[in-house]
Amino acid sequence: MKKIRKEQSSYQPPAKILRKYAQILVNYALNSGEGVHAGEIVQCMVPDIAKPLALELQNEILRAGAHPMLYLTATGFEKDFYRLANQEQLEFFPRSFLRARAHLINHQISIIADPDPFILKEIDPSKIMRARNSKKPYRDWLNFKENLNQFTWTIALWGTAAKAEIVGLSLKEYWQQIIKACFLDEDDPIAKWRSIQTLQLDIKEKLNNLKISSVKVLGPDVDLKIGIGEDRCWKGGSGRNIPSFEIFTSPNWREVEGWIHFNQPLYRYGNLIENVELEIKAGRVIKARAKSGEHLLLEMLKHKNADKIGEFSLTDKRMSRITHVMAETLFDENIGGPYGNMHLALGMAYQDCYRGDPSQLKKRDWAARGFNDSSEHSDIVSTTDRTVTAFLTNGQSKIIYRQGQFLL
Repeated sequence: MKKIRKEQSSYQPPAKILRKYAQILVNYALNSGEGVHAGEIVQCMVPDIAKPLALELQNEILRAGAHPMLYLTATGFEKDFYRLANQEQLEFFPRSFLRARAHLINHQISIIADPDPFILKEIDPSKIMRARNSKKPYRDWLNFKENLNQFTWTIALWGTAAKAEIVGLSLKEYWQQIIKACFLDEDDPIAKWRSIQTLQLDIKEKLNNLKISSVKVLGPDVDLKIGIGEDRCWKGGSGRNIPSFEIFTSPNWREVEGWIHFNQPLYRYGNLIENVELEIKAGRVIKARAKSGEHLLLEMLKHKNADKIGEFSLTDKRMSRITHVMAETLFDENIGGPYGNMHLALGMAYQDCYRGDPSQLKKRDWAARGFNDSSEHSDIVSTTDRTVTAFLTNGQSKIIYRQGQFLL
């Protein structure tokens, strides 16, 4: 038994699979589905345990004629950092260095790999959030470049034994979910992604042509009204996140009202939060409960604008090949199943959900339009049944989503 467990925990996909993975991330996901161009600079943030994928990313970037900037980040150091760091160290922000980096890079590939998902369980969550908040200007600089179409990014997952054990899979079975979800078992995964993108584009165009004022989400676990507005557009399928089957928008946070229970767990900041229930009034979370991890949920909501909704998303079950929970939001927010899934994000809105030219808006303009600005962005997922009815600016209404798929 011990021998089998050791073999399962040491599984690594074949080199040809990792090369396909790198090809999707470099030659499809970046540049909004076009792939990198010669001469561009691609920053790769890869945990050290995913070193084999880092090598494939470097090589694929070089084959494309671009310039790789690889950072192998040390795993397992986080607990000591937060245990020992004082307030000044937590909030340290190397402004000149990060400003130069943001100016330099054209793209970023980030790999998620958690060898110990609960390493920060005993750490005061306020320390983690102080460190996160201090880095917000760097994220704002990259968002500004993205609004100018000068920067794109993507995120992908490296399978670990710890994550596999949490969801009751062997490491090989966990990787099979990744392989299936990302179409790495296809002869031409990029062609498959382009066919998915075609379906997503069709859905987005139909949604955007409806001129939706608000939506009503009703189901056994939800009763929410969400204000959309004429200046919003629906996004998805641009290569941000691999895999990504969701269609989403950033609502006017002031026009979100009602309640929702999330049946999927949230793994966040080295902790587990389960059975989250939110009550929202006039756009703010006024009540929040959780079966476990409630202390962290409440701490998250204390931070600036984290009590407002930044994203509303629906996944169509016809696209997703994910059939098992993965203890990772990147995958769990894209799971298929009989009812697809819905998720809301607490915190930051996506500025590319503005229907006009986002580069022309100032900070006060975003605020006036109800685009939430926060250093927090936590996606919470529900896979229970729901019906989504759109209320249009012409006074009509239309059911746009039912039994896990769009009806357009």
